[in-house]
Amino acid sequence: MDERQRIEQLRKELHEHNRRYYVLNQPTISDQDFDFLMRELQDLEAKHPEMADPNSPTQRVGSDLNEEFQQVVHKYPMLSLANTYNEQDVADWYESVSKGLAGEDFEVCCEMKYDGLSISLTYVNGRLTQAVTRGDGVQGDDVTANVKTIRAIPLVLSGNGYPQEFEIRGEILMPWAVFEQLNKEREAAEEPLFANPRNAASGTLKSQKSSLVASRRLDAYLYYLLGEELPAEGHYENLEAARQWGFKVSEGTRKVKTLQEIYDFINYWDTARKDLPVATDGIVLKVNSLRQQRSLGFTAKSPRWAIAYKFKAERVCTRLNEVTYQVGRTGAITPVANMEPVQLAGTTVKRATLNNEDFIRSFDLHIGDYVFVEKGGEIIPKIVGVDIERRPIIAQPVQFIKRCPECGSPLVRYEGEAAWYCPNDTGCPPQIKGRIEHFIARRAMNIDSLGPETIDEYYRRGLIKNAADLYNIEVQQINGDGSRTKSAQKVVSGIAASKEVPFERVVFALGIRFVGETSARVLARHFKDIDTLMAASEEELQEIEGIGAVMAKSIISYFQNEENRTLVERLRGYGLQMRLSEEQTAMASDKLAGQSIVISGVFSHHGRDEYKAIIEQNGGKNVGSISSKTSFILAGENMGPSKLQKAEKLGIRIVSEDEFLVMLNE
Repeated sequence: MDERQRIEQLRKELHEHNRRYYVLNQPTISDQDFDFLMRELQDLEAKHPEMADPNSPTQRVGSDLNEEFQQVVHKYPMLSLANTYNEQDVADWYESVSKGLAGEDFEVCCEMKYDGLSISLTYVNGRLTQAVTRGDGVQGDDVTANVKTIRAIPLVLSGNGYPQEFEIRGEILMPWAVFEQLNKEREAAEEPLFANPRNAASGTLKSQKSSLVASRRLDAYLYYLLGEELPAEGHYENLEAARQWGFKVSEGTRKVKTLQEIYDFINYWDTARKDLPVATDGIVLKVNSLRQQRSLGFTAKSPRWAIAYKFKAERVCTRLNEVTYQVGRTGAITPVANMEPVQLAGTTVKRATLNNEDFIRSFDLHIGDYVFVEKGGEIIPKIVGVDIERRPIIAQPVQFIKRCPECGSPLVRYEGEAAWYCPNDTGCPPQIKGRIEHFIARRAMNIDSLGPETIDEYYRRGLIKNAADLYNIEVQQINGDGSRTKSAQKVVSGIAASKEVPFERVVFALGIRFVGETSARVLARHFKDIDTLMAASEEELQEIEGIGAVMAKSIISYFQNEENRTLVERLRGYGLQMRLSEEQTAMASDKLAGQSIVISGVFSHHGRDEYKAIIEQNGGKNVGSISSKTSFILAGENMGPSKLQKAEKLGIRIVSEDEFLVMLNE
């Protein structure tokens, strides 16, 4: 693989890891592994400037935005910090700060790096008025009602001397003790376990029920003040003032001057952090003087005056007792190591994913082996080695299964895939339930009155065997003893309301392998109705931009399956939208015909998806990246600086939201 191909591969991998971490709250690699991949991509992009792409993962920060909450634009952007894992990088940062300040003396504030959910709190006249998540750094979710249930966050400040209005930032956390108890309860209820306290805190804070948030006993530490009239010129001094106003500030915060003092702080907390009640994954170093911070400024993604030092993952050794296998929605088989319980990074670990058969082979795993386990980035337990010298004489190699553990079907391995799959997609229970869960998801049919637990219950009771069966469910079937009439009616009403979901989301809801939300929209708008899509040939599909050979084959295979075609016909019979609406198919005008348009920024009058639809309805084409072929950029507030720079370099016209709407109405 040459370097250009590696760049594309890394971008694809990092986009997926970003989605799993920020959107799904289901990370599959450690922070350290992610950072290593990101650094490799940054180095390769620096060597190949001709492959610059404003949509590269190196040009953005992650996002945890949730459409169920109102989005609020941050007054001050919430940028991420540059990460480092060794003392030499810390020394390099210290030296760069010294050079940036032209040799001027400076102090460094050393703080704990808490592993939680970033939050920005606004206080006016000593009262909490708004709480906003980090989101994508430019805007975040308004979670004020939920944050007000967290007792560590003052609703009304104590003492005096605080500014009339200011912002304070920090981290929402779930203590280890609460996390362990929550996962015990979820395990007893056969619910999916949270991967780590950060995911649990994030999922809790994004709940629509503030009563649930209150019951989870979240904690919070605050670590940065912003405003026009702060009490001191020093960051450390401002934190001490905030402590007097009632904010929870880490007792471990220290102000130092020398590089050796920084190393001493890091070395002390690398051990002492294991006794803390909440998760930490490193140390944050900040230039203390706010004046010097302003002088040093920012890069495109992070401040030059701060850096995060990440602790090396803690490692333990324990015995591998058994390997079990899980079946995912797509039929992918995931092996799981079941080990002797052992304490690791604050929690009891007894299971770890083994990824796939190749992973098992790479370690030559035997049942009874003593394996080394790490929590990469304090997140997901993973096996990183085997103590061969302790291998029992009678130990037997792990033999990957040949048949599905749920339905008994012989497993298959597709060309180019690392995983084994159960091909019985219409008869394997986990796949059936997984597809129904996908069908009801918010970005698909949006039946929010249902959830995984409900789907599992209905499946076990025989009420549903596929997504179409949902539309046969009646209130009395759910109600049982008559005590759930209100919730049963809500479920039935929610299912009925989904019949109005537009065609493009119905295509996505079908769960065709490799067809994501964007691809479903492209297919729906190209073929206009389900019959034309089902009749499309592989060649016709590949002629569509964004639809490659693998996806085309998957679509053909899906519709060749008689059970899938029957499902589609049943859904059509229940009244689901199987064609684009007249409004969607009607061309409003051809004013944008032949023009390729990039959308960037945050908009006031319409959402980004609405503008994409408007562009297409007026004959234009949406494109994701800027090139010499771009006609113009539809730019909202906070357009990315890299996009602006590239547009100026290529002479691409910038059109504001208001100018664009006037253009269409002329």
